[in-house]
Parts: sequence; structure tokens; C-alpha cells
Amino acid sequence: MTVETVSSVKKHAAGRAIDSVHALSAGIFAALCILFCVSLLAGRVWLSPADVLDGLFSTHAQLSSLIVTELRLPRAVLAVLVGGTLGLSGAVLQGLTRNPLAEPGLLGVTSGASFGAVIAIYFDLSQLSPAVIPLFGLIGAFGAMALTFALGRGGGTLSLVLAGAAVNTFGAALIALALNLAPGVDAAYEIMTWLMGSLADRSWDHIALAAPLILAGSAMLAFTGRALDALTLGEAQAESLGVDLPRLHVMALAGTAMAVGAATSVTGAVGFIGLVAPHLIRPFASYLPSRLLLPSALAGAVLLLGADVTTRLISVGPEMKLGVLTALLGTPFFFWLVVRLRRTAP
Repeated sequence: MTVETVSSVKKHAAGRAIDSVHALSAGIFAALCILFCVSLLAGRVWLSPADVLDGLFSTHAQLSSLIVTELRLPRAVLAVLVGGTLGLSGAVLQGLTRNPLAEPGLLGVTSGASFGAVIAIYFDLSQLSPAVIPLFGLIGAFGAMALTFALGRGGGTLSLVLAGAAVNTFGAALIALALNLAPGVDAAYEIMTWLMGSLADRSWDHIALAAPLILAGSAMLAFTGRALDALTLGEAQAESLGVDLPRLHVMALAGTAMAVGAATSVTGAVGFIGLVAPHLIRPFASYLPSRLLLPSALAGAVLLLGADVTTRLISVGPEMKLGVLTALLGTPFFFWLVVRLRRTAP
């Protein structure tokens, strides 16, 4: 077989892989659109498609209009934004660390954002403005990211992972301390409710606060694709191909802190989406990280939106918290993944 033939076969295989990724992304996007429409219908009070259309385009302050435009539509939009950024960041972190168990909480960003929000609740700062809790969540996320980078800087990927684990543990300890010292039962209950994660009662104000940072952080993560492809060969090989590893680490960390921190600051802690989404996509797409980013983001949006719709359909008295449901569904997957990795390990 000639060199030209081998090159042609490789190009053809690469073209087929790209086409399959595009087809997969299109299919997931179609499922997301259908689920988005269902999320506008579903709830304690079911609406008909005619009611939803009337609520979206009516200029009168009818009940259906208020339910759709002020409750369900911002909730669905936020679910897509948060789920998408969790799926994207999970794919990036798994490629960066070359660890299939990596997810956004690995770098301490989630616990940092949670601790920031807990501080605002602890001191009852939400009385000043509804935006105070998300704002403190953002501050906590960036603080955790800065601490992780300061501890792990110059030590390679493994050092970053260990630093993130340390920061994550420290953040969890501070949250436990805040609960232990909570000034009253009401404060402790509000902290626990927020930590369980939810999209209920979120408004356009929350989207206006979080969306710019989510989109900016997601853009930073999206630009890491080619460097992550080179990193699959190893850090030394990636550097020989011109990859600036410190810059890659900064982009991945800053992008995750910005996007996931903003998401966590308005929804609370929602786990496992960033872990599960890339693994669901990987068997059906190319194993190159750059080709997993878009479908993983779409899959994350589908998973979170689907979980949010499910919380509205489960009748257990108070609405089940989103973070509780994702943990219940994600933990068995995590167990299965650990067992599979143990069986395939050399």
C-alpha cells in the first residue's frame, strides 16, 4: 500500500468520524428542542400547546402567560445553559487530566461557589438584594480556582488534580462549619435547601447575572480542543507539538471557574452531569477530546433539562430538589464506571 493510499484512507476515516459527530450532535439537539417544549408544558399545572403559544405571544397578563414567561421559560433556559456548561467542562477536564472520573467539582470550583453562597445566606445578606447570593457564589468560585492554581502551578496535571481535591475538601469543611455554627434553624434549613440545588423560582434576573459568565467561560473551554487532542499523546509530546501547557491549564481552570462557578451560584450544587455526559457520548463519537466537546455540552443540557422536568412530575409533597435527583441517578453510573475501569485496568 502506497503512502498516498494510506493518507487517503486516514483522511476518509477522519471525514467519517467528523460526519458521525455532526450527525450525533444534530440528533441530540433535536432531542433537546423536544424536551425544551415539554418543559414548558409540564408542571403541577399542565398546559396545553395552545396555552403555551398563547402565553408566549399574548400581550395580556393572563395566568398562562405568567406561568410560561415568568416561571417555566427562564427555568428551561437556565437548565440548558447550566447543563451545557457542566457537560462541556466535564469533557474538557477529562481530556486535560486524562482521567475518566474527572468532573467540574474536581478542581474545587463547585465547593468554592457553594461556600460563597453559604456565607451570604449565613449572614442574611440576601436582604440587601436577591443578586447577593449568586454574587458571593461567583466570588467563592474564583477564589477556589485561584487557590487551586496557586497550589498546583508548575507541577503538571497531577499537581492540579491533587490541589483541586485539597481545595474541594477544604470548601466542604467550611460549609460543614457554617452549618454547625448556623445562627438558627431557619438559616441552617435555607443553607441545606440551597446546597441541594434547584431551578425552581429562578427568574430572568438570575439568567442575566449568570449567562454572560457562563457563555464567556464556555467559549474559553471550547478553544482548548486542539491542545487537548495533542495532550492525549502525553505532556512531553504535546509540548513538542507547540502546546503551551501553562496556558492550557489557565484556560481550562479559568473557563471552568467562570462557567461552572456562575452556574452553581444561581442553581446550587448539581452533581454528576459533568461526569456522565461525556461518557454517554464517547462510545458514539470520536475519542478525540475536540470532537466530544459540542455533543457533550448538548448531552449535558438534555440530561439537566430532563432531570428538571422529572422533579416536577414526581409527586412527593415538596418538589424534589434537582441536585438530589441527579445524585440518585448519577451515583449508580459512577459505581458502574469504577467497576468497568477496574476490570479494564492493566
